Amino acid sequence: MNRKRKASKPVVIENDQVVSLYFDARGVQSTMLRHDPYALALGYTRTMMGFLLFRPFPRRISMIGLGGGSLAKYCHRHLPDSVIAVVEIDPEVIALRDRFHVPHDSERFSVVCANGAQYVKTPDHRPDVLLVDGFNADGLPAELGSRTFYEACRRRLSDDGVLVANLVTDEPDFHSYLRSLREVFANAVTLAPSEGSEHNVTVFAWKGADELPSLATMLDRARALGPTHAVNLHATATRIEYGKKFSWQRYERTC
Repeated sequence: MNRKRKASKPVVIENDQVVSLYFDARGVQSTMLRHDPYALALGYTRTMMGFLLFRPFPRRISMIGLGGGSLAKYCHRHLPDSVIAVVEIDPEVIALRDRFHVPHDSERFSVVCANGAQYVKTPDHRPDVLLVDGFNADGLPAELGSRTFYEACRRRLSDDGVLVANLVTDEPDFHSYLRSLREVFANAVTLAPSEGSEHNVTVFAWKGADELPSLATMLDRARALGPTHAVNLHATATRIEYGKKFSWQRYERTC
């Protein structure tokens, strides 16, 4: 990304209903409901949990970008058999973890202060699910949307692992990020419009020979997971199905 601005410090703004994390006045980075700190308050985070329709019971989950810890907290609570590692580059964001009820480090949960683009290059990095939501005040750092980054992600995923990326359509390099994903994962990539957002899309890319699950398969999985999850996976399955209409051929010609 070519936009260069002075780095903004994270700011917490709260009222009787919510606690929110901002980097500037342009948009909220994370929101926590006071009455339910583990709920996924922002729609795009609920769509990112669609990885459960690909890998219902991941052994290892890695996340790039802590923010207010919404996804980390949800996975910690609702996937008790998963080992979760969260990578956050900004120590000032990590310092706010208690205000957002982020769990303490343990045998199955850890927050690491590191550069996510470098972290995925480590040889022991073999998650079943890798969630990328590493935005700062300028948007998505270019190194988290490059072909080199996505190649490193694909190498380090487990043999049937899934990459989930939050992207924003009105960023200047959005199409470049999509093109890089398509070049690295070929046909094993799809996207879904994110819930409650005009500009966010969630991209799912996977390794292995499996094809994108059919709508019937995803709905069956959503039904089976319903009793143990607090997100509407039926709605997410429909969003993923809708994403099949995206014309990659048209995109490749125009980008």
